[in-house]
Amino acid sequence: MTKSSIQELRQISNRIRISAMTMTNHSKLGHTGGDLSSSDILTCLYFGGILNVDPENPKWEQRDRFIMSKGHCSGAFYSILATRGFFPAEQLKTFMDPLSMLNGHPDRNKLPGVEANTGPLGHGAPIAVGAALAAKMRGESWRAFVLTGDGELQEGSNWEAAMTAQHYHLDNLVIIVDRNRIQQGDFTENTIRMDPVAPKWEAFGFAVREVDGHNHEELLNTLESIPLSPGKPTCIIANTIKGKGVSFAENKPAWHHGVPTREQLALAAEELGVEVPW
Repeated sequence: MTKSSIQELRQISNRIRISAMTMTNHSKLGHTGGDLSSSDILTCLYFGGILNVDPENPKWEQRDRFIMSKGHCSGAFYSILATRGFFPAEQLKTFMDPLSMLNGHPDRNKLPGVEANTGPLGHGAPIAVGAALAAKMRGESWRAFVLTGDGELQEGSNWEAAMTAQHYHLDNLVIIVDRNRIQQGDFTENTIRMDPVAPKWEAFGFAVREVDGHNHEELLNTLESIPLSPGKPTCIIANTIKGKGVSFAENKPAWHHGVPTREQLALAAEELGVEVPW
């Protein structure tokens, strides 16, 4: 494991943000808003000493399993994997190019550090439940983490997985909801009303905690407390802002799919206090 200071985590998060935006600018495709909202969560998992993984041995049997269920936010996910050392950062320059390892959605057959192919929403939680159950059946100590979008919770497969998780007392399972309140096209509450989210997970037998998804210290304190309740799976509802850190993208549905220009990249880098990487 690796663990950075809170200030270092903030800097890493912002570098992940500008990296993802640069990739989207390159490909003219991507999901900028979700990349920016999920960057702090990913940073805490991979650089906060939470995930027990080994970039030198991505298939290490005792590793924790992380499933990026919101696979459309691959820009942030690829950037965090490259920064953690799973593959050379130079590969980020090929994002969505023909024959690139870096597809628009993660592919476990092409890229080290990717546990499961995701993109079609609602798949990550069932896969993570299966991984957590396998660990229990084998008597292993590794855990399964999954990051979902909030609009993604409109998929019924999540709730089938939740029922299974509580039935088998999977306290080695952690579902993190990136609650940025915007999905493709509009705000979640205008699409299918979701609030209140926490009582839904509690009703399905989860121990639930709501956190500020951009507060690294609060995120780490919660992640370090897992399982929140022995014998129960954990759900962390991370309240976030779509497009976090970039003024022209924050809380704007258009930036679910927004593609920054080079001028916007420069402005974003200035606001984030980092440099455009390439």
